[in-house]
Amino acid sequence: MLKYSIPAILIAIVLHELGHGYAALWMGDTTAKRAGRLTLNPIAHLDPFGLLSMFLFKFGWAKPVPITPTQFRKKRLGLFIVSIAGVTVNLVLGLLSTFLTVYFATKGSKHLSLFFQFLMHYNIFFAVFNLIPIPPLDGSKILISILPEDMGQILIKYESQ
Repeated sequence: MLKYSIPAILIAIVLHELGHGYAALWMGDTTAKRAGRLTLNPIAHLDPFGLLSMFLFKFGWAKPVPITPTQFRKKRLGLFIVSIAGVTVNLVLGLLSTFLTVYFATKGSKHLSLFFQFLMHYNIFFAVFNLIPIPPLDGSKILISILPEDMGQILIKYESQ
């Protein structure tokens, strides 16, 4: 099963982080680009402790894409777009993987069907998990971007601790 799960996890993580990086670039922030994080190379996105934790405890994390919200053309909209981008990528990949799982299952390709089943599960899990509004998850940044400024500042204090 590792031959299916490891590539599926890497694809889900890398594309999630690329979603954040390209959304930030689209909103005017070049921080991720300058940091070399707009790459498909999984090594650029993996956090050593997060990876180790994933193997030991079945729970891990990637290196967050660096952003500088003050570079966004519209700060609150930029924060919202960048925060929702990774989740959106995971949801789209999860949906696409669902169709491909069924397609390959009907074609008798057990291996491809199983791979896309893993890809579907990881992407849906990452999307739902990242929507939890607890720092440093994407859901907290989405919440900050839609709350009134003074309430958002309270969450930002917890984010940096």
